Amino acid sequence: MHIVDRRLNPSGKSLENRQRFLRRAKTLVQGAVKKASQDRDIKDVLEGGEVTIPLDGMNEPRFHREGGVRDRVLPGNKKFVEGDILQRPQSKGGGGNGAGEGDGEDAFRFVLSRDEFVDIFLDDLELPDLSKRKLAEVENEGLRRAGYTTSGSPANISVSRTVRRAMARRVALQRPRPEVIAQLEAELDHCSDDRRLELVAEIERLKSKIKRIPFIDPIDIRYRRFETVPKPVAQAVMFCLMDVSGSMSEHMKDLAKRFYMLLYVFLTRRYKKVEIVFIRHTDRAEEVDEQTFFHGPASGGTLVSSALETMHEIVQSRFRPADWNIYAAQASDGDNSYADSDRTGALLRDAILPVSQFFAYLEVGESGGHPFEMAESSLWTLYQRLRNEGEPLSMRKVNDRSEIFPVFHDLFQRRTGKEIAP
Repeated sequence: MHIVDRRLNPSGKSLENRQRFLRRAKTLVQGAVKKASQDRDIKDVLEGGEVTIPLDGMNEPRFHREGGVRDRVLPGNKKFVEGDILQRPQSKGGGGNGAGEGDGEDAFRFVLSRDEFVDIFLDDLELPDLSKRKLAEVENEGLRRAGYTTSGSPANISVSRTVRRAMARRVALQRPRPEVIAQLEAELDHCSDDRRLELVAEIERLKSKIKRIPFIDPIDIRYRRFETVPKPVAQAVMFCLMDVSGSMSEHMKDLAKRFYMLLYVFLTRRYKKVEIVFIRHTDRAEEVDEQTFFHGPASGGTLVSSALETMHEIVQSRFRPADWNIYAAQASDGDNSYADSDRTGALLRDAILPVSQFFAYLEVGESGGHPFEMAESSLWTLYQRLRNEGEPLSMRKVNDRSEIFPVFHDLFQRRTGKEIAP
């Protein structure tokens, strides 16, 4: 989101304060969008809508003079004398029990389009630790210097090139120098009458020639030229691993699908070269398309290692780690076969995490409970142990729809350096 204030800087208000006000307004809008997103379905988020920000934060700062001694004359006072106690005036904002009188202030409401809403919502999100390994075939467009041109925007004028061409033109046309004319004018004071006539004629000729050969001519002006060129971008792949076994209730599956749908919107809107691989699993895993992943029915036992094995096989066959940035997001209720824990841990430690830029685990639970009051599942305990050993795992728990958006922002918010969300 970009707010551009093209108004002139008014008297009494500094530009720095105005810029600070614009940054605060942008922060308020972003907070309002995130708050409005918590109670919406994914499809409603994509449609934009009305958001509300408080008027208190929209007051533009200004300087006030305080202190000093002031004398005031208040005419017409026949009711009070010095020392009387004045009663507090009744509220006129309409906030009491009665109807109230006077003017009040409401919150500032406005409507955002679909693109504006989604862009603001995704403004501070990014894939963590995205590095340029092998450059992707699909490329963005960038600008590159492409010499000079005789027309263009005044902001792109090349002063050095213009002055150089003007100087070359003046030398080629033998434009008289001001120093020569100054010398001739100085000689007028010491010359004879015959010589004076010659000098005056020569000075007039040189001045006339100077007028015919301007210092800067329109044909001298050159503008910096830019052209659009393909710009390579890094390529990445996101693996979406979802548990669809019998232990996942409809509420849990709904939470997982909301998280993945939000992730899908984020990747498709922010990145041009990101492959998305959908893997769902019960006691066996399969790669599916987007429609099947979000809407296809499935049920059965639970073997988490089957999803990790499928991901490992796909990485080996299609996404060479030296060429691709590999990401993974897994959603599950935390249930897993006891006999499968060792296999799951070994796959993560030895095959998945060493080649991954980022691995996020989302554990979904039944509605009504606090995420941190849930009993630790077998999968959560396993992943927690791996994270304590130093493996780059990010783990979160959600029980309710309103928790999806804050957790998603927490996992994919923009960070600096190699910082990984814990």
